Amino acid sequence: MSSLTFIGFGEAGIAFAAAGARAYDVKTEDPATAAEKCADYKAVGVIGCASAAEALAGAETIFCLVTADKVPLVSHDCAPFLPLNSLWFDMNSVAPETKRAAARVIEAAGGRYVDVAVLAPVHPLRFAVPLLVSGPHAGVARERLAAVGFTNVIIVEGGVGKASAIKMIRSVMVKGLEALTAEWILAAEAAGIRDEAVAALNASWPGTDWAAKADYNLERMLTHGIRRAAEMDEVVKTLDALGTGSAMTRGTVQRQRALGALGLSAPHTLNDKLAVLLGRERDQAA
Repeated sequence: MSSLTFIGFGEAGIAFAAAGARAYDVKTEDPATAAEKCADYKAVGVIGCASAAEALAGAETIFCLVTADKVPLVSHDCAPFLPLNSLWFDMNSVAPETKRAAARVIEAAGGRYVDVAVLAPVHPLRFAVPLLVSGPHAGVARERLAAVGFTNVIIVEGGVGKASAIKMIRSVMVKGLEALTAEWILAAEAAGIRDEAVAALNASWPGTDWAAKADYNLERMLTHGIRRAAEMDEVVKTLDALGTGSAMTRGTVQRQRALGALGLSAPHTLNDKLAVLLGRERDQAA
């Protein structure tokens, strides 16, 4: 396997980590988060670096895994340190035009940019997570991803932005359903009809356990709502560029950001989640 570097090392980086790889995450520069991030490096056997320049020296395969709002900044900051012909896998959830802008920066610096869309949560699938790749280097990119260990990589014909467009438009439904589920279950609980509301939806969608789905969706929003809101900002950009309307997705942004901003470790059960969320809402209203 070629030398592997991670730029950004959160949930996805940990899932995709390979012993001996290098990583740089801006959280190591913050005294409040440095110890926790260094512990992440140690837990999976990667070499933590003090700077992007150090992490990128000699790298042939680079996984960029940052929050959506940081993609333009990271591509500009890393470009001066890219080894010639290195493969830059942009695995972030951003709008097609955001990826095309990043690609121009990476390619101008001598790197080879690959648009990657990650289509499922990285845990527990890890290297079996479905990936879409697009752009002029998609063929060699798929071979490199296979060498790293990925087993479910599909090439999407078209330029940079094609894989991203699929992910962005998919997120209208995936993240939108999370937000709608939160709005529905909180209202049902506040009205004292949670069991009846769940039963009604279960009857309408046989085979779906809406209580379990609500529990899971609330957990994802409480844990990842800030990151999801940044992604959905990029979805709004995608929809607005298409001219098809983004009103529902703008609501998704608000709901995802509001739950993520609570800063809660998701309570264990649905009962606990609803009690905490409704209790906080009442406290704020008072």
